[in-house]
Amino acid sequence: MPAAHTHMHESRGKGTWKSDEGREKCGLIDRFRPWHRGAMPNAADPEPPRALSPWRERLWRIIFKADTPAGKFFDVLLLVAIACSVLVVMLDSVEEVREQHRAALVAVEWLFTAMFTVEYVLRLLCVRRPWRYARSFFGVIDLLSIIPTYLSLFIPSGPQYLVVIRILRLLRLFRIFKMGRYLGQANIILMALRASREKIVVFLFGVVALVIIVGTLIYLIEGPESGFTSIPRSAYWAIVTVTTVGYGDIAPVTPLGQLLAAATMLMGYAIIAVPTGIVGLEIQRSMKLLRGRDPGRSCHGCGVQDHDEDARYCKVCGERLDEPSAANFEIAE
Repeated sequence: MPAAHTHMHESRGKGTWKSDEGREKCGLIDRFRPWHRGAMPNAADPEPPRALSPWRERLWRIIFKADTPAGKFFDVLLLVAIACSVLVVMLDSVEEVREQHRAALVAVEWLFTAMFTVEYVLRLLCVRRPWRYARSFFGVIDLLSIIPTYLSLFIPSGPQYLVVIRILRLLRLFRIFKMGRYLGQANIILMALRASREKIVVFLFGVVALVIIVGTLIYLIEGPESGFTSIPRSAYWAIVTVTTVGYGDIAPVTPLGQLLAAATMLMGYAIIAVPTGIVGLEIQRSMKLLRGRDPGRSCHGCGVQDHDEDARYCKVCGERLDEPSAANFEIAE
């Protein structure tokens, strides 16, 4: 083992470091995997590696940040445009309004689509890793919000109404108006759902098996005379019954079938508690993990947010981050 590495290893075991630079570099090795494959950044350099050109830096700050008047104006204008575009699509679905103002609604929708297309291209231009941003949550939503209008050129009716997905872009509202507390709570829920996905998949598989068995039993008990004409239709009844929805379009009429229906309803109430307990436990764990995170800081390179409070480099791509702002730390303890 090289001497320098031995010294670092021994010092780490004692809890002491030769310099702050050594502490930071070792922390980067442990925490940021992209640097394993390349050279370490200069920890003493205050500028991010491969700095953006001035116009891209200015554009990035306006589009991705809300700490300047221009950035705040851009974000508020964007939110208003998103809300208006969703309203236009909803009005277009009303037959009376569509018949009277069809041309105006189509023109306004194409205007909004052109605006959002330009904005999407600008977002890709002002980040260092456009492909990484394009694959992120907001990058995918930004793309999906403009595709349906272009699809309407090839498919006459229907796709344009899918632009209501733009309403998901209003999630930026929490960052723009410094509602970091709400953004932090949303991160907790997402982490809990992600951590419990295996348990939920197993639970759903069990529910599917249950409704198929119950559907088969009710099909054998009631038969086509009571409306249970096939096992798939009977399984549909079982799903409606287990979830305690009870549409009432088909129902058992024999005493044995009604007994099975009552047992299925009681099982439905018991089943509700299972995913609640699974997700509730993961939410508690996620709350502990997310304390000390900064949901407002975004990376210059890939646009990822939700970094550790003491992070100096992006946890995804390794770019150097801006210094944290005190206004961002609003996650509830």
